[in-house]
Amino acid sequence: MTLGALGVVYGDIGTSPLYALKEVFHSAHVPMTPGNVLGVLSLIFWTITIIVSLKYVLLILRADNNGEGGLIAMLALATTAVNEKPQLRRVLMTVGMFGTAIFYGDGVITPAVTVVSAIEGLQVIAPASQRFVVPLALIIITALFAVQRFGTAGIGKAFGPITLVWFAVLVLLGLPHIAENPSVLRALDPMYAIDFVMHHRGVAFIALGAVVLVVTGGEALYADLGHFGKLPIRIAWYSIVMPALVINYFGQGAMLLADPKAVENPFYLMAPDWAQLPLLFLATAAAVIASQALITAAFSVTKQAIQLGLLPRMHIKHTSVRDTGQIYVPFVNWGLYVFIVLAVVLFESSSKLTNAYGIAVTLDMTITTVMTFFVIRYGWRLPLLLCIAATGFFFVIDVLFFASNTLKFLNGGWFPVVIGIGMFTLMMTWKQGRTILSNRLRDEAIDLKSFLDAVFISPPLRVPGTAVFLVGEPGLTPNAMMHNLKHNKVLHEQNLFVHVKHHEVPWIGFNRRVEIEPLGRACWAVTLNFGFKNDPDVPEALKLLQGRGVVLDDMETSYFLSRDTVIPTFGEGMAMWREKLFASMHRNAAAAADFLNLPSNRVVELGAKVEI
Repeated sequence: MTLGALGVVYGDIGTSPLYALKEVFHSAHVPMTPGNVLGVLSLIFWTITIIVSLKYVLLILRADNNGEGGLIAMLALATTAVNEKPQLRRVLMTVGMFGTAIFYGDGVITPAVTVVSAIEGLQVIAPASQRFVVPLALIIITALFAVQRFGTAGIGKAFGPITLVWFAVLVLLGLPHIAENPSVLRALDPMYAIDFVMHHRGVAFIALGAVVLVVTGGEALYADLGHFGKLPIRIAWYSIVMPALVINYFGQGAMLLADPKAVENPFYLMAPDWAQLPLLFLATAAAVIASQALITAAFSVTKQAIQLGLLPRMHIKHTSVRDTGQIYVPFVNWGLYVFIVLAVVLFESSSKLTNAYGIAVTLDMTITTVMTFFVIRYGWRLPLLLCIAATGFFFVIDVLFFASNTLKFLNGGWFPVVIGIGMFTLMMTWKQGRTILSNRLRDEAIDLKSFLDAVFISPPLRVPGTAVFLVGEPGLTPNAMMHNLKHNKVLHEQNLFVHVKHHEVPWIGFNRRVEIEPLGRACWAVTLNFGFKNDPDVPEALKLLQGRGVVLDDMETSYFLSRDTVIPTFGEGMAMWREKLFASMHRNAAAAADFLNLPSNRVVELGAKVEI
């Protein structure tokens, strides 16, 4: 599990030595003096220690949602903890949605900057090869996204060993330079970082925008909690990842003390000439693994957001029969691909890409800290002063890093922010649109029990088989049933009114999957409960009704769905452009039958127009 965690969890943060230290001196214009090198190294070491070792590994990993992590799991925990405060709950939901939206901006920049920075090693080996960097990066990125539809379970087995080799190489590159100049280890003293900040306040503040690059994979620690558990992630960090990163950064620093000109590309210049080409191939493999981890996370976050009602249904393909976490979302895959290609073409170099990096990451880190406060205060019921002390320190540091990164907004930081705002607009429009639509349907709907009582005063013809009516709101008569009675004038022998309910917890077991209420005359109201990481499989869940008065035969069961067409209208609700956007999203959402895993040859859809 620790080896697996290396390949998935630490790919992003593990590739940061490719560009992080170089960018501190490039982007912040820090004078190349021995004192400044030691000050920056000390700043890097204590940033890694405070943000990753203390905040994420020790504190945030404790805030698991039934073993699951990530911003959506944290959002579910925080909103559940403040259930009794509806106004605060709405604010937290909005903030959490914005953090989730910003994640997609990070998902675009990470593969772009890691792949480009790896390929830039060519410029060290052959300086005239600079014009090949962007085309080669685009070829690798295209190949990476093209293979997603086949699943990555097979090659994923090699991720851990390759990443282990990568961290071993980081150590082997750094140690000889530290041995040549052991005085660089003085930077472990936090006074060097404090002294650097006090004597270069303006430059140090700007430098924070580049220093944050060393912890950009911190969110992955928490997001992948459910895949590996706390212990393997902690073992991997303390025993392999953190030592390897520190040794490599200090090795780069020792080399810069000896040869300040090596700042052009300190990572590759640490290696002897004969090792630079093999290092290029290994760095490219590590960059691909880091990108793959983020692509997989984007698929997982999208699926969770869909099931929490934050995004419309999308086509989701399972690429492994054994691992339900192995999924492929075509729309997200090619959407990410288009924006990553745009980023590479637009910015062209890792230095320019790192200007776009940071705002999204630090904003997500800040939101995670805020959410953690509400979890430990209202969920865990810890004393207020302890909660403020536990999260306030990290909040101040997160805000400092975020403020520093805002200085890069005009130089490229706008790119992931625009993507995040776009995603947030889609999420808010979808969530509010669904609320308006369900309110309109509820206003026009008839109480189910009253409707059945009226129907059975003069019952229609009963035909063999079972009708399963999917209902959006329990207790209300589905449009599909009324249309079926109106046009076909028949009622099945058995009728199930099934409401699929998604909860703000990751998993719900089979023992709590089904709730059933008899309505009389072979009619039942059924609620199926799923967590946001469960795969909603209605036919499989309905099998749990066997022995509870319901006899189901797959070949004699028909599934009736209401397919509503949304008509935007002036008046109450959202702005007209948002209503049109919602109508388009609703129209283009993947079929509910596919999302709920209904057999395609047993589904009947009956539609109606609904004005919002």
